[in-house]
Amino acid sequence: MIIETLFSIEPYSWISIGASILCGTIVGLERQLRGKPVGIRTSSLIVLGTYIFVATSALIENEVTDTSRIIGQVVTGIGFLGAGVMLAKDGAVVGVTSAATIWALAAIGVCIAVVDAFVALKFAVLVVLILYGVDLLEDYSSMFTRGVHSKYAKWRDKS
Repeated sequence: MIIETLFSIEPYSWISIGASILCGTIVGLERQLRGKPVGIRTSSLIVLGTYIFVATSALIENEVTDTSRIIGQVVTGIGFLGAGVMLAKDGAVVGVTSAATIWALAAIGVCIAVVDAFVALKFAVLVVLILYGVDLLEDYSSMFTRGVHSKYAKWRDKS
């Protein structure tokens, strides 16, 4: 009984928390293995934090509070976090994909709290497929490395 109370996190769910960490790990592992910003730790914390905020907002029921506003505020906060990973280098903006990944991670956290953990897991896999798949396309065809992407590829080769 004491152990049950000790490990109880009601009204939250250990399954949802585990799903948050797993989804963050799936996306973060891809980023970390490729040497990109937003690795496993950051990704897991973004998904977990978003889940906790949204799950907590669902618990607040009164006439004044609109729980959907919490999701809006999370999205705004995530925007600031994403802006922190972007920078300009030699006329090209880098880090936009990492910022978009942060945004997608927050959406996965919302999905865990509002929809279902298994659906969120599918979204995490989809994010990795997009991140990895587009790189495969860029390696396969020069058509995908035109415009600003060609400048970025030249900048990347300088390093």
